[in-house]
This record gives sequence, structure tokens and C-alpha cells, in this order.
Amino acid sequence: MSIQPYNEDQRDALQEITNIAMGQAGSSLAQLLDVFVILSVPRVRIVGVEDVPDAVAEMVDDPEEVTAVRQAFYNKLRGETMVIFGRKGCADLADLMGHEEVQNSEDEEELLLDVTNILVGAVLNGLGEQIEVEFGFSPPAIMAMNTPIEKVLISDQLGWSHALLIEVNFSLEERGFKCYLIMLMPEESIDMMRQSLDHILESF
Repeated sequence: MSIQPYNEDQRDALQEITNIAMGQAGSSLAQLLDVFVILSVPRVRIVGVEDVPDAVAEMVDDPEEVTAVRQAFYNKLRGETMVIFGRKGCADLADLMGHEEVQNSEDEEELLLDVTNILVGAVLNGLGEQIEVEFGFSPPAIMAMNTPIEKVLISDQLGWSHALLIEVNFSLEERGFKCYLIMLMPEESIDMMRQSLDHILESF
């Protein structure tokens, strides 16, 4: 099954609405941590599902082991979000939030799940407002702990032929902390998003 790539206008529109949605997520993170959050420019790619693990590894570009949290979303558009944290991500978060040192893996998981829920909720709400879709989403779940990035995602798990990947990373001013938020959508959502983008472009 072949998927028509987005044209330049559609791609620009998707980057713009994603930037706004990710900005809302960054504001939520900044409010939670009381620090200035720096966002990257969103990256957008459509790839065959067999290339998804390599594409994600390239986007994250972290040589260390990572921890990944997943959260599915559904409705008119469906897919998966992943928030990927570096090895020291949890300790940095705990410090910024004024917590005592994380004592065990349960505390660490709870902290990462809470932050993921805040980020993903803000992104999906921001995206949904712009394309007039109300998303439902599942509770976040730990996908991998202290795992090499290339082993976090296995393409066979998706059951798709193609995937739309949208990536942005959040870093903190004067801190080494960085996390990556990646959205993946299957082929039918790629086409549904295309229709939403065309509707936005027609309104200009």
C-alpha cells in the first residue's frame, strides 16, 4: 500500500499546528517545573512501518539507554504517543519538582507517568482544538526502562503499513534535561489529517 506524501503547504500547516500544540505542552511543563522550557522545531515524516524504529532512533539521537512511556489516542484520528526520557531524566525531574531522591522503581515510574500524562494531554488538546477533533486517550504506560533506543519500538507491534511521525523535544534552560515527544499515526489517520490540513488551508 502506497501513501501519498503531504505537499509543501500541507507539511507547513502540520508543522505550524503541531508547533502551537507542542507550545501548550511546553507551557504545561514549565508551569509544573517552574523553569523555562525550550522546544525544538517539530519534525514531520511519513515512513514505511519497517523503518519506524530507525526513524525514531534517528529523531531521538541519544546514545545512552532511555525510558519510554506510551499513551494511545483515538477517535477521528488514532495513533500512539511516546515520551522518551534519558537515563538521568527521572532524577532531574524529581529534583526540579522538589521531591526527595526517588527511592525505588515504583516512584520513578509514577513520576514519569505523571509528566507524560501532562505533556500528551496538552498536545492532544492543542491539536484537537485546531483540527476540530476531540481525542480520547488511554492511561500512560511504561513501554521500556533503561533500554537502547533502537530496541524500544518493534515495527511488528504496530500492525500498520505506514506511519506519520511527528517529533519535538523539550529541554530546560540551564539544565541537562531533555525529553522527546513522538506521535505516530497509521495510514488512515494520515489521510484523515490530510483532509483536516486542507480544510485549514482553505480557510486562509
